[in-house]
Formats: sequence, structure tokens, C-alpha cells
Amino acid sequence: MEASPALSRIGLAGLAVMGQNLALNVAEKGFPISVYNRTTSKVDETVQRAQDEGQLPLFGHYTPREFVLSIKRPRSVVILVKAGSPVDQTIAALSDHMEPGDCIIDGGNEWYENTERRIQEVSNKGLLYLGMGVSGGEEGARNGPSLMPGGSHQAYSNIQDILEKVAAQVEDGPCVTYIGEGGSGNFVKMVHNGIEYGDMQLISEAYDVLKHVGGLSNDELAEIFAEWNRGELESFLIEITSDIFRVKDDLSDGFLVDKILDKTGMKGTGKWTVQQAAELSVAAPTIAASLDCRYLSGLKEERENAAEVLKEAGLKEEVGSLAKGIDKKRLIDDVRQALYASKICSYAQGMNLLRAKSVEKGWNLNFGEVVGLAISAGISTPGMCASLAYFDTYRRARLPANLVQAQRDLFGAHTYERIDRPGSFHTEWKKSAQKSNAGVGALN
Repeated sequence: MEASPALSRIGLAGLAVMGQNLALNVAEKGFPISVYNRTTSKVDETVQRAQDEGQLPLFGHYTPREFVLSIKRPRSVVILVKAGSPVDQTIAALSDHMEPGDCIIDGGNEWYENTERRIQEVSNKGLLYLGMGVSGGEEGARNGPSLMPGGSHQAYSNIQDILEKVAAQVEDGPCVTYIGEGGSGNFVKMVHNGIEYGDMQLISEAYDVLKHVGGLSNDELAEIFAEWNRGELESFLIEITSDIFRVKDDLSDGFLVDKILDKTGMKGTGKWTVQQAAELSVAAPTIAASLDCRYLSGLKEERENAAEVLKEAGLKEEVGSLAKGIDKKRLIDDVRQALYASKICSYAQGMNLLRAKSVEKGWNLNFGEVVGLAISAGISTPGMCASLAYFDTYRRARLPANLVQAQRDLFGAHTYERIDRPGSFHTEWKKSAQKSNAGVGALN
């Protein structure tokens, strides 16, 4: 919609894909929203999408002043821009036109101490501030994200009704709760991402074992992950992994996952989680190992050279020959149970980190009980395992990092490189998987 007849209930600045999708989600729930972006074409694009997706009450603005003044007081403005100095620049541009009692909500993956600094800075102008983790990627932003707001409770109360409608809806209610004071919302989102790093690494290891030890095809892997998603492993990551295995390559023969270069990128939240764990003396080996594997995946040429040198030195890669004589059914069940146990450990590490930080900062975070695992008569060799894993990862010319990169592209549009041609690529995995499923249905 072009001009707003009345004031909007909320505003959103920063119209990359996440910002656009969240704004459209708010509008679709019946809350009139004003949007702003420094690049005006993004404003036009979002207004057009609002028209196309159901004449939604979304209104475009082209200057910070016009944008701020179009919002009903006390104003609530969500900003979704790149973490760091772009956030400070956006706050400076908008806060000039805001009044005491108005609120800024930063929805990016921000370092929690930056949020705490900004809470202090804007309070000098009488403004309220929330640092809000937004989880679920592009699709979640449009259809229902998990939201983790921390900071001013008054600011949360002002938009609680909007957040509860916009968030993902599950049996227990909407996926949003007030986390606590200060930068607690950002910290919880950071740990959430750290746990996700661990989950993605564990899933890629399960894939590696099933593919190379069990000799399973992509079709079989898609079925197994779909079946696991109906049991105790049910999760967003397991579901999207099943989808990834179904997507055919539209640039050559075969499946797309096999063409993705096994080099994984990262945005920094995993590194922050491991650094915080070290500072608070909390063991987080699963999350740390997942980070190490991302670093090692970046050494693609070195790994290829190491594989060649060690092959010449007589170190054979057993991978291909292992599939013979393996009891597939038993292997699949063993991998499922190993994945489940490892995930529980990863979540426990994340919860311990949150508990330690909550005590340090006095946030009084509200926890469900953390699962305690006692493994009877288990002989632990984490140091030896980590050393062996480092050697084994370093000498592998091809790692399962291709799957992690596919997952990152599916939920965060982070793009991937290919093994057969230069450049960065992005695939609409969900749509492609649905097409593949439709094709299978037609054949049956």
C-alpha cells in the first residue's frame, strides 16, 4: 500500500530478505506496519510484495523522519540490519526523530555487550531498547519465527500482542517469551546458534557414516531422515536435511548435495559461544568440535594434498570397502541412537553455559530442568578422540561439510560453492524438494 490513512502500529527498518519477510508476517497478522530502507528500491520491492501477497497493510517510507512519524506512539521500531556499526548508524538516524517512551528493537545476531551499551546510550534520550534474537531463517521470519526478546520489560509489553501473533505457534503456545534484562535475549540466541552448530555437525557426521560405511544412496538417506523426523529426533534441521537429499541438480546430472563444495562458512555466533564457554569455565566440547570442523573444512587444498601424501605413504582410506558386509538396518539404528545421545549432550552444554552466564549477570533466566546424563562404566577419552578426529579430518580430501553448507543455504540463504564450476549459488531447496516429491508421487 502506498500512503497510510492512519498511523502504523509498528515500524521496521532494514529490508533485506529477513526484514521483508518479518514485516510481511506482521502485516499479514493484521497489524499495520511502516517500513524503511536506505536503498529505496528495497522499499518499493517490499510494498509490491505486500500487494502481491494479499493487499497487506504495509506502508513504504523513504526518509527516517517520515518513517518514524508514521508510527503510533509510544513507537516501536524493529531494526534488521547487519550487526555492529550498521546498527549504531541506523539507531542514530532514527533516534533523532523519536521521543521519550519510544522503543528500538534490534532483531539481528548482535554481540550481547553491544546491546547492553546501546541500552545505556538510548536511555539518555528516554528511549527503551530490546535486543531480540530471531530464529528460523527466511522461512521462519515469514511464517513464524522463534523470538527471544531481552532488555526493557516495558518495551516488550508494548508489542507483546504483536510478537505472540507473529511467532511460530506450537502446542504450548507462541514461540516467544520475555527472556530477561540487558543483553540476555542476544545471549540466548547466540547459545541457540551454538547448539545449532553442534546439531548440524552431528547430522553431517551421521550422513558421513551412513553414506560411506553403510553405502546408502541419497534416496535412502532422504527416507531415513524423514522417518527420524517422525520420532524423538523430530526437528527443523532433521526435516530440512531430508529435503536436501531429494533435490536434483539442475545444472548437471545427479543430486545437488553431491556437487556442493565441502567448505563451510560461518557468521561468528558459534565462535562467540565457544569463547564464552571458555571464559566461564563451562565445557562445550560438541559445540567446540563443530567449530573446529568448520575451520578444517576451509583447508580444502591442504586436505586434498594431505590425502594424496598419506595415500603414497601407505595410509589407505577404508571408506569405500567398509560398506560390504555391513548390517544396514543395525547401522541405521546405531547412528540414530548415537545422534540422539550426542544432541542431548550438546543441548546440556548450551544450557550449562546459559546457567553460568545468568548467575554471573544476575539475569534470573527461567530454565526447564536440564537433562542429566549418567553413563555407567563409560571410559571417556575426549582428548584422544579429539586428536584422532583432527588427524582424520585433516587427511580427508572430501568432508560432509557440503551438507552443512546446504543446510546454511536452505535456512539462511548463505549460498554455497560448487565442485564443478566457479561462483556462489543459492537454491530454493524447499520448492525443489516439493517438485522432486511430486515427481516421485507421479511415478508411484
